[in-house]
Amino acid sequence: MFKILSVHEKVRVTPDKFGADINESIKQSLQEQMEGKLDPNVGIFLAATDISNISEGEILPEDGAIHYTADFKILSYVPELNEVIVGEIVDTTEFGAFVRIGPFDAMVHVSQMMDDKVSYNEKAQSFVGRKTNKKLEKGDMIRARVVGLSLGKTGRNKISLTMRQPCLGTLDEIQKAKKTKRT
Repeated sequence: MFKILSVHEKVRVTPDKFGADINESIKQSLQEQMEGKLDPNVGIFLAATDISNISEGEILPEDGAIHYTADFKILSYVPELNEVIVGEIVDTTEFGAFVRIGPFDAMVHVSQMMDDKVSYNEKAQSFVGRKTNKKLEKGDMIRARVVGLSLGKTGRNKISLTMRQPCLGTLDEIQKAKKTKRT
């Protein structure tokens, strides 16, 4: 889920940014210090915007930077348990498919792909349902549900997905099912 958070915090602005506009200097400093960082409670920080209420700068002993207190907004992304997401399959292995959801890669284990026995074709990097003949391959856009989540606790992020529920699967298969129900 994408979130916009309001933050009131000190921002360290290094000497190489002293000549620029203060708003731009603070924005660049926030980008360097926060963007792409993961906080397990908040998610991954994507962008800092709307900088306001900048305090008088403060110089700390033995630090050549200026520290400003400012209000700003942060765009972050963190998947949540039971959230339904849309993502692209970016890689496949015999045990499952890796799906890009926002800035994270999640995993759909082969047992969670469909209500059918699944075969893996290594050469084609695809999965095929034995009875239904449904296919799942690299590049497919899918809809899945987050069923397992562990962010930043062990140094590795693990996000588990399932596609074995109604209205989940490849977007093409979902569209075909909708058309079939209408006729």
